[in-house]
Amino acid sequence: MTDKLEIWTLDWVPMTNGPAGFVRDLRLRWACEEAGINYDVSTVPLAEKTSEHFSRQPFGQVPFIKDGEIEIFESGACLLHIARKNENLMPGDPVGEAETLQWTIAALNSVEMVSVPWWFLEITGAKENGLTDWLESRLSHIEGILSEREWLVSDRFTVADLLMADVLRVKKIRSFGDRPASEAYIQRVTDRPAFQKAHTAQMAHFQAADATGN
Repeated sequence: MTDKLEIWTLDWVPMTNGPAGFVRDLRLRWACEEAGINYDVSTVPLAEKTSEHFSRQPFGQVPFIKDGEIEIFESGACLLHIARKNENLMPGDPVGEAETLQWTIAALNSVEMVSVPWWFLEITGAKENGLTDWLESRLSHIEGILSEREWLVSDRFTVADLLMADVLRVKKIRSFGDRPASEAYIQRVTDRPAFQKAHTAQMAHFQAADATGN
């Protein structure tokens, strides 16, 4: 491991009705900002996948990271690697660590696993979205939990909150139903200076690429 991480993302994405601000390298930038970890950002092409890209990420996706001799892909795995470096993101006690792990995986497996395909069907204009009831159930469960606590783990912000809020903050998800506790939670988490800095940096990265015609 080194004192500086290398985070890999795309060289460009569309700025108009595109994924800028949601590409998942944002999660890793944000985690590093929360933990005070230095990082550089490198890019791979959006349009043409290279053999080097596939050697680092076998599905041709982003993000992935390099930390000295350690190379990791999948945003959840990268986040947990970063979180283990600093107690700002994961409590050091066994109970707090275990609860952080379970809620981090829950954000990916119990919520995002449903929300992403539901969102995709919605934006493609599918006549019927068979995932709606499933998503509503998952979001209702989260709403009930967040109505009783400010944070998911140990009465404090952790990487589990970072990931859960990033999953929930998608505009179409936020507008699906009336969930005041979840909305307050998303606002509370994304008001953090580390999120604002990471989000601004990602948007600037893609805007610069857009201005130069990629």
